[in-house]
Amino acid sequence: MTHHFKPAQDFCAPVTPPDRVLAFYQNRLLIKKTSNGVAIPQYRELASMDLAVGTRLYLGKRHNAVYSGWAFQEEPALPDDLELAGLRSLFGRMEDTEFQIAGYAMQLLNWVAENRCCGRCGNAMTFEDGERALTCTACRHTLYPRISPAVIVAITSGNRLLLARSGRFPGQRMFSVIAGYVEPGETLEACVQREIREEVGLSVANIRYFGSQAWPFSGSLMVGFTAEHDGGEIRVDGKEILEADWFAPDRLPEIPGKISIARQLIDWFVAHH
Repeated sequence: MTHHFKPAQDFCAPVTPPDRVLAFYQNRLLIKKTSNGVAIPQYRELASMDLAVGTRLYLGKRHNAVYSGWAFQEEPALPDDLELAGLRSLFGRMEDTEFQIAGYAMQLLNWVAENRCCGRCGNAMTFEDGERALTCTACRHTLYPRISPAVIVAITSGNRLLLARSGRFPGQRMFSVIAGYVEPGETLEACVQREIREEVGLSVANIRYFGSQAWPFSGSLMVGFTAEHDGGEIRVDGKEILEADWFAPDRLPEIPGKISIARQLIDWFVAHH
């Protein structure tokens, strides 16, 4: 986390009210509308409201301000200056670091919601004192927040970039670079080669690390690479990928927004070609 945000080591540590609250209902964040855009509400602005809050997590501090993550049990009735908004829609409207903290909060709250019961014995989970962890009240099985690593890769062939349309959204015409989850026992580079081979039938060479991005919407860490076409003709699998083609930098189709590392990879290609 950047810009002096220090994540907490204990989700339940503070005994004093927080300064700022990242509150969610069904993955929509509670925000305050301001003349300059949107902001995270302060606790004192919410304290007098009748809010049904389930989970409360101590997230950490930034410039000595305490941040808390809340999950509403039901949709709250809100005054005119507050609203619930999808986190994706807030990119560019919120201050960058608070947007990152909000993604961190959403990912942790979803992790808690998905692990209320022990996966080994079925009994209730509770927060572990002094750790960012959940522990079973019966068998003492301990569970830490987990992420799912995934690769995302820009494949070039001369001055052309491979872009593909996903089968997960058959009604959309948006194209993006190839991505996929890492399988057990697989290296990142091996995952790059496998995903490209399975989804579009190509082989690649010169795989190079590009950068990474925490992706809270699916609890993933996206690890970006660039690679060069090394053989084969495009052959989509018809499931994960419905359509793929090579595109010149001045003739791109509809592409993802700037929130994603996918767009960063595409922008890198345009800048260098």
